[in-house]
Amino acid sequence: MIKLRIVLLVILSFIFLYSLLYPFIQQDESEIDASKDSTISKEPVIEKEQPLHNVNLPDFSAIKNVKTKKRQFFNFIEPAVNKENNHIMSLRKQLLAIKSKVVNGETIEQNEFDFIQQLSKEYRVNAKETNKQINALLTKVDVIPKALVLVQAANESAWGTSRFARIGLNFFGVWCFTEGCGMVPNSRDEDADHEVAAYTSVKQAVKRYLHNINTNSAYSVFRNIRKNLRDNQQPLVPEVLATGLIPYSERGSDYVEEITDMLRHNQGYFVPEVGIID
Repeated sequence: MIKLRIVLLVILSFIFLYSLLYPFIQQDESEIDASKDSTISKEPVIEKEQPLHNVNLPDFSAIKNVKTKKRQFFNFIEPAVNKENNHIMSLRKQLLAIKSKVVNGETIEQNEFDFIQQLSKEYRVNAKETNKQINALLTKVDVIPKALVLVQAANESAWGTSRFARIGLNFFGVWCFTEGCGMVPNSRDEDADHEVAAYTSVKQAVKRYLHNINTNSAYSVFRNIRKNLRDNQQPLVPEVLATGLIPYSERGSDYVEEITDMLRHNQGYFVPEVGIID
């Protein structure tokens, strides 16, 4: 009987002691669990940047064969280049027809006059006299050889694999200066405000690139080289025109040399353009 009381007393003592320690045991376990949860919540979540377009862009980075990648890249961009160059050439032919009338002393129609005014606004021509407007426009309203456009696209977009090409269809590294107009470069200086333009179609990207070369004051040398070739009835040789692209990159002449090397190494991919640049 005494032994039984001793056993009961020990059990009751153990229960009493455990009841005193239980809250502290639970608190320790809770702190451990909370610490685990806190650690998990602090892990950085890397979100994949979503495209700003709905174009089914090929995954050029997944193409391991160099020749296949080049061919697919050129084939992807080429239709838009052909279409925009054809459009520019049609505008140029209209200008040449109007100039012929002016030279021959013929009166131009109202719709032709309106055409010149609209084109002058689009191509940033400030001349007032019709004849001067036409001459200034003919310097700007002209094509860029397809090979040169495609090589620049390949160079600026790392063959379609750059962030700007994938996310914003910007294959030419064209900048814009309105907040939200494109993508902010990761390496942009704190005091800079430019963005890399984003487009919704390849057609739009090519159109903006060509218009930039044809209107931006930085490329006046390029346009003068092209004009001299036209005036002397010479073909628009891509390697010759490339020499007018020094302002396109901070690398200057090194950039031009790289572009001309790419033209030479990839000439087998380009079909001669008949009736466009000759």
